Amino acid sequence: MSGLAPSGRMRFIAVAIILCAGYYGPAAFAHPRGEWTKLILTQHWPQTFCSMEKCTTNLSFWTLHGLWPNTGMRCNTSWHFNASLIEDLIPEMKLYWPDLIAPSSPQFWKYEWTKHGTCAAKAESLNSQHKYFSKALELYSKFNLTNVLKNNRIVPSEQHYTLDEVETAITSFYNVKTKIQCVHPGKGGQVQILGQIEICVDRDFQLIDCEKSTEEIWSNDIPAVAVSGQSELSVCDHSMPVYYPQCPADHRGGQPQTSCASVESLSVTRREFILSSF
Repeated sequence: MSGLAPSGRMRFIAVAIILCAGYYGPAAFAHPRGEWTKLILTQHWPQTFCSMEKCTTNLSFWTLHGLWPNTGMRCNTSWHFNASLIEDLIPEMKLYWPDLIAPSSPQFWKYEWTKHGTCAAKAESLNSQHKYFSKALELYSKFNLTNVLKNNRIVPSEQHYTLDEVETAITSFYNVKTKIQCVHPGKGGQVQILGQIEICVDRDFQLIDCEKSTEEIWSNDIPAVAVSGQSELSVCDHSMPVYYPQCPADHRGGQPQTSCASVESLSVTRREFILSSF
């Protein structure tokens, strides 16, 4: 190309850029290679989670599991989690992003930051621990699964729902496809248990469709332990009824009473206990 005049070289470069754009598409130039293009806001149902793990809970609202970029994992292991940097967020995180196995420990948040937060931080809008965790809480509040399902008469109960009913309730509100995951029954079982729902946003935090693949890389961020022949979480099956489990009944005084606690029903004393248990 040394024989080309300056104007010729410029034309050559311009043509090369156009050809590359046509081959790779505009997305290749929108974000550097390896950067994420989608965030997955994942919420799980505490009762289902605790049926798979060694934990008990009386929470009756969907809680945060994580905010996961669609690419990358443990992108900066030297960027250590520091709870003091999110001290003002901890009261909210204890309520809405609790460690259901060890409620008084920050290990769950540390795990999520190390595995996913350090990758999300490649975007300027999430390039600190405070930005990452506060954005997750903001999106969780904005996309309130508990109320969306309740307002469409999908509530925890002994009755079963069709997957279409659950999907319609969510899609009609968000107007995008989410990813709904269930615990599938063991051999001979006929009912799947609603466990986890993923909602996807782009880099501008606008809702987009989620991929509905059983091979989705972040399907089981925390390995699930199979209980009573049940499998781990995977995309729900349209051919099988869906069970949305209630909290265990409390039998104090010989009278069965529901022991579930919604955010709204938590008394001041109960809230103070949760917030002081860390």
